[in-house]
Amino acid sequence: MRVMVIVKATRDSESGVLPSEQQLTEMGKFNEELVKAGVMLAGEGLHPSSKGVRVRFGKGQGTVTDGPFTETHELIAGFWLWQVKSVAEAVEWIRRSPFRNGNEEIEIRRVFEAEDFGENLTPELRAQEESLRARSAAKN
Repeated sequence: MRVMVIVKATRDSESGVLPSEQQLTEMGKFNEELVKAGVMLAGEGLHPSSKGVRVRFGKGQGTVTDGPFTETHELIAGFWLWQVKSVAEAVEWIRRSPFRNGNEEIEIRRVFEAEDFGENLTPELRAQEESLRARSAAKN
């Protein structure tokens, strides 16, 4: 199963405080372990919300709001995409991560797979999805 591991924003990440050399080194070692184990599919840090926008849809066109956004606990500072056997395995991996300062929060969520949609994902829709994924992978 694939899971998204979501690193929640903190006051420091929202203030634009960059990780120290030591923190980057520790994260690099952890990411290396994930890659060697075949767990890590992707992972990225995000700029603070002050450099982002939100688009809210209602009636008609979406409304764009420039950051920063005030509710830090609702924001994301980074993410990984992992391939694991279970959510419990993902929890074990994150417990080994360098996040031990006491102010970080990590959320782990399963990624939908084609079989999760049941018969609503018709053979035609499944073929379309597979084609889009193949074309996207070819461009990378």
